[in-house]
Amino acid sequence: MKYFEVEFIINAPKSIFNDSRDILSALAGEVGFETFEETSLGLKGYVQQQLFNKDSLNEQIELFPFEDVTIEYTVHEADDKDWNEQWEQQGFQPIIIDGLHPIIIHDGRHLPVSDSYKRLYPTPILIEIDAHLAFGTGTHETTRMMVANLEELDLSGCRVLDCGCGTGILSIASLKLGAKECVGYDIDEWSTENARHNAVINSVDSLYEIHLGDVSVLKRIDKKFDVVMANINRNILLKDMSEFAKMMNINSNLLLSGFYQQDVPQLIETAESLNLKVVGKQNDGDWACLHFVMEAY
Repeated sequence: MKYFEVEFIINAPKSIFNDSRDILSALAGEVGFETFEETSLGLKGYVQQQLFNKDSLNEQIELFPFEDVTIEYTVHEADDKDWNEQWEQQGFQPIIIDGLHPIIIHDGRHLPVSDSYKRLYPTPILIEIDAHLAFGTGTHETTRMMVANLEELDLSGCRVLDCGCGTGILSIASLKLGAKECVGYDIDEWSTENARHNAVINSVDSLYEIHLGDVSVLKRIDKKFDVVMANINRNILLKDMSEFAKMMNINSNLLLSGFYQQDVPQLIETAESLNLKVVGKQNDGDWACLHFVMEAY
């Protein structure tokens, strides 16, 4: 499989340079980029040659939320590499979401087996994520906040919708916290396959239904959900939120992340126009997470 290597140069103030990297990788991921390497000037991104669309990439860059940031890029044919093998060799250390029901997210190799883990968390909920280049291992601030918010809800017997499921981490967390079923979708076929794989290794695949596509797949789903969640960028959230609302019952919960604190007022304004009341706000650094409840139709 042939790839393009796209070298992005990010011109940004030092205080937001790292955040700009995160946003750029999320935006590029929306148009087919599979993996990234950090550089001193920005990022290198890798995309299958048959999926690369310069116009679509330019449109995503136009959505960049910071006015004082400019992005330039050059495209080269990448050397042949096994990207999946390269990522898998790195993995990640266990991540702890410490709440009423402590959750430990691990990669299956860096296992939480030390005596200190066992003393502090004698009966944790374990989630194994074998992340084949899909977003969502728990290492990112937005993922951790979303899992923490799920942990605070009573999910017993709930039906959950995961919009932009990535690795399936949020769906799997919901099911392990007591949800009776979860439906997820993602525009990236690689992600949907990875989510199915992770559901199997976590023994929740019988409760998990996964679709390939964007928000339009919801038109084919004839059911309502008690919890709807989406950890994707601000512009997609603003565009798709009305469709999320159609899938909710009165008193259903909507959890959103993938955006910055400066985006919160606009997201709340859009949600309130859909009869969604904000009941929780959280941030981790500059990243934010919002919790809404459907008041009425």
